[in-house]
Amino acid sequence: MKKLIIIAVVLLVLLGLGGYAYWEYRHEQEMRHPKFYSGNGRLEATEIYIATKIAGRVEKVFVKEGDIVHVGDKLVQMQTSTLEAEKAETLANLTVLQGNLEMAKATLMEKESVYAYAQKESERQVGLRLKDAQSQKVAEQAYTDMKKAEAEVAIAKANITVAEGQIAAEKAKLQRIENDIKDSTLVATKEGRIQYLLAHEGEVLPAGGRAMNLVNLTDVYMTFFLPTNIASQVQIGAEVMLVFDVAPDDPVAAKVTFIDPVAQFTPKSVETKIEREKLMFRVKAHIDPALLKQYIADVKTGMPGVAYVKVDPKADWKDCKVVGR
Repeated sequence: MKKLIIIAVVLLVLLGLGGYAYWEYRHEQEMRHPKFYSGNGRLEATEIYIATKIAGRVEKVFVKEGDIVHVGDKLVQMQTSTLEAEKAETLANLTVLQGNLEMAKATLMEKESVYAYAQKESERQVGLRLKDAQSQKVAEQAYTDMKKAEAEVAIAKANITVAEGQIAAEKAKLQRIENDIKDSTLVATKEGRIQYLLAHEGEVLPAGGRAMNLVNLTDVYMTFFLPTNIASQVQIGAEVMLVFDVAPDDPVAAKVTFIDPVAQFTPKSVETKIEREKLMFRVKAHIDPALLKQYIADVKTGMPGVAYVKVDPKADWKDCKVVGR
């Protein structure tokens, strides 16, 4: 009886060891070639600093912290009185320069007329000199007058070129001023939410001074980490489901858009189901911008959650215990 008990115990131990070994084998296989893998992270978005192009005083702020803004919405109006004065001065200078150009053109016409007459007169005097009907001195004087008239034509043409150059330079200055006036109205270039204001009405900002921070809600993603053996199997464009702590029953579709080419030691914030991996790869999964625009008012960055990556492209999300439940 005692022997039977010992044999039974041995058999149970062997079965237990065999079962454990089989479980370890299956677990190892699943870890080497899993259909899905998860990593924890937080929802993030690209942040944009709305800044001034040139130094100036803040005249008007059109938004408050937390406001949702759309492309083209006015955010800040910088004071433009100095620029408007420079524009008026430049327009006045252009009027003067345009008048100078017209005078230069009129002078050229006059000089060309004088040159044409002097050229004909020189040719006539040379003809008379060949017939001994005129003195050498008179012929030479006529030739000198012609060359002088020719030089005055060249000067008149040069004056026109200078006047045209001055006008072009002043027009370029006017264009720059108009661009600065346009850029003095700071507008939203992306759909997003005003996170916080950095400047208020009446404050003076330097060139490049930041007026506010805008969270781009059409560029939202979750950053998480994958161990080396999993990261090597995941490709750019791989399907991802984001499950947030606040809405565990409503997974959000995303796609892998970035895999860090350099591994790093596991951050302390990363939780793993198995023993802690020494090296991990940072991965980003972006949510479709079209989907974000539909629910832009509901998007909140900083929400914690878990990213479930489809490692095997042929796998069905129904087989994912969390997402497909």
